[in-house]
Amino acid sequence: MKRLLLFALALGIGCLAGAQPYPYQDKTLSPTERATDLLSRLTVEEKASLMMNAAAPIPRLGIKQYNWWNEALHGVGRNGSATVFPQAIGMAAAFDDDLLYEVFTAVSDEARVKNRIAKQQGPVKIYQGLTFWTPNINIFRDPRWGRGMETYGEDPYLTGKLGMAVVRGLQGPDDSPIRKAHACAKHYAVHSGPESTRHRFNVWVSERDLRETYLPAFKDLVTKANVEEVMTAYNRVEGVPAAASNKLINDILRGEWGFKGIITSDCWAVADFYEPGRHGYSPDAASAAAAAVIAGVNTECGNSYTHLPEAYARGLVSEKQIDNALLPLMIDRYELGEMDDVSLWDHLPESIVEGPEHKALALKMARASIVLLQNRDNLLPLKKNQKIAIVGPNADDEEMMWGNYNGIPKETVTLLEAFRTRMPKVKYFRGCGIIDKKYQPARDTTSRFARFMDLSEEELNEVAKQYAIGVNDIKNYVKRQQALELSFEPELDADALLAQLKGIDIVVFAGGISPRFEGEEMPVNVPGFTGGDKTDIELPDVQRRLLKALHEAGKKVVFVNFSGSAMGFVPETESCDAIVQAWYPGQMGGTAITDVLFGDVNPSGKLPVTFYKSIEQLPDFENYEMEGHTYRFFRGEPLFPFGYGLSYSAFRYGDARIEGRDLVIPVTNISKRAGEEIVQLYVRKPDDPDGPVKTLRGFRRVNIPAGKTVEVRMPLTDETFNWWDVAAWDVKPVRGDYVLLYGGSSADASLKSLDYSF
Repeated sequence: MKRLLLFALALGIGCLAGAQPYPYQDKTLSPTERATDLLSRLTVEEKASLMMNAAAPIPRLGIKQYNWWNEALHGVGRNGSATVFPQAIGMAAAFDDDLLYEVFTAVSDEARVKNRIAKQQGPVKIYQGLTFWTPNINIFRDPRWGRGMETYGEDPYLTGKLGMAVVRGLQGPDDSPIRKAHACAKHYAVHSGPESTRHRFNVWVSERDLRETYLPAFKDLVTKANVEEVMTAYNRVEGVPAAASNKLINDILRGEWGFKGIITSDCWAVADFYEPGRHGYSPDAASAAAAAVIAGVNTECGNSYTHLPEAYARGLVSEKQIDNALLPLMIDRYELGEMDDVSLWDHLPESIVEGPEHKALALKMARASIVLLQNRDNLLPLKKNQKIAIVGPNADDEEMMWGNYNGIPKETVTLLEAFRTRMPKVKYFRGCGIIDKKYQPARDTTSRFARFMDLSEEELNEVAKQYAIGVNDIKNYVKRQQALELSFEPELDADALLAQLKGIDIVVFAGGISPRFEGEEMPVNVPGFTGGDKTDIELPDVQRRLLKALHEAGKKVVFVNFSGSAMGFVPETESCDAIVQAWYPGQMGGTAITDVLFGDVNPSGKLPVTFYKSIEQLPDFENYEMEGHTYRFFRGEPLFPFGYGLSYSAFRYGDARIEGRDLVIPVTNISKRAGEEIVQLYVRKPDDPDGPVKTLRGFRRVNIPAGKTVEVRMPLTDETFNWWDVAAWDVKPVRGDYVLLYGGSSADASLKSLDYSF
């Protein structure tokens, strides 16, 4: 009732000046009442046209076109200029849900401004609406998955906490009279590669793994953060496509969790039901569309729902079932203010988009995301009077820093640019490409822009006018293709490079990989990568050779690794004195990295994924059973454990005590420099050998002054002791004896313990 009253006030309604001809136009009625009346006036064909991501206009009823597809993975994506924050996996490394909420509040502010501009310029098109298919809360169970960089790591608790912060930042307060935007929990469920088989892959997992690992974050976002949308996955689960799964959609999502919002398919996933060589679940498009609607999928990304009128005519789906799917879509369009063209955010100026405050926030998040993995003999922080050179293929690559599903910022500070701000005469040598030149594939000739590769800017402008193609689209393609070709630049002869580095003591090597090689279903097939996934986790050999040569020449090496996933760095722990994990750090990443390297910022990020020594430590990529996957079920010795990250400060954990329902942990900064520590709480149940080795149940980012002790309180709620309950065949708080483990990473050597009976 409160929300309904506020909705009326937001529309500026005291009383109507005159009677409205139809209830759906009456702004004093609730969105549900208006949408229900509207549905009664639509034909089946019109209803179907409103149930696809590109919802058609219905001029006779005053319904404007709307596109449900928009992206905001780490900033408003694919819609020109926007603030580009670090890739999601990097933001996860900050272990800071409050900061993440601040980031996505800024993102939704920019979204509202960009939507207002779009409405002023014409119909709202794809990537211009208010419904964002973010966040990706799949579990990053295997470092080979190319889209893992879009997630918040491998832990269900961390993923849930961070995912809820994203939802709350995007959607705004629950009691707002008009919803600020939609967030969407994706991809539901049990989805984490391989990319090459996702349209036909069938996942079988135990009920325990399903409930204990793959579903908790989705449950959190639905039951605690009130996420407005859920996107189904491409794959089958237990033989049924996720977008047709009665178990996932009706029994669990809508039944057990009470989800009332919108369910959307992933793009063209419904077509996977019937297209040759895919799931083979439906005989034709009409049957597939009917199956998805009956299962409860409200809107389809794709065009299979154009066959709904045929499905209705054949008796495969009833008009009532179509109405049940369409009604929530129209309710939400009213609640977003879209149907009435009403906003509470028109006061936001265009200047906030990639403005100073948001770029400062991007810098803050990038600083918090950086993880110091190795610092032999305290080589870092660097000093300006040292003789330093920059080498490596990722030192001056703007596009690499943006990750994927990104905006195009007007300003990007690369590592090289940031260094030159501090040391204008710093030497730079690319040294090599990301991958050996001999593996370079032929130029992409499939794009409609490929023929424009070698044109001048003046010629590009003429082509754009002639063919009515956006010149920026052409330029972006050309830039990406040229950057891809640079990824295969020949390796500089080591002796020649060393001759040019004469007199240099420290080499900062900017290497790793790139979103051009890891990502969503990509046409990539080179050593180490296929289809967007990785086939191994090693640093490409061309870089490995160069680092070894630098080390053998007596250079001190600081390796800055850019990647969206865990890498196998066993040789690099020998050839490099310091290793910094930078992820894909967004538009302010170069500044953030140099701030850390020179000690202006004390590194504080922690790994949200396990860094294994090699793929020999991993189960088969297609094996979705959790045993052997992630720190929770891995029983070997990793290279760098989940939750790990060094600081320029040193912290000592005292003995924790129980006060009421709190675990109180004393943490002392035993160094001479203030620093931030991420205090972590894990739980183990000793009488359950089949359960997780340990599992995260709390974290706190705390600033501790030099020489001081801070007492960190971790609440011990019932949910702290969520565990698999055989009798309930579900995860719930389970009574029994536990071990509380607390410290600065998940490694046993880093943790202290306390027995606890719940």
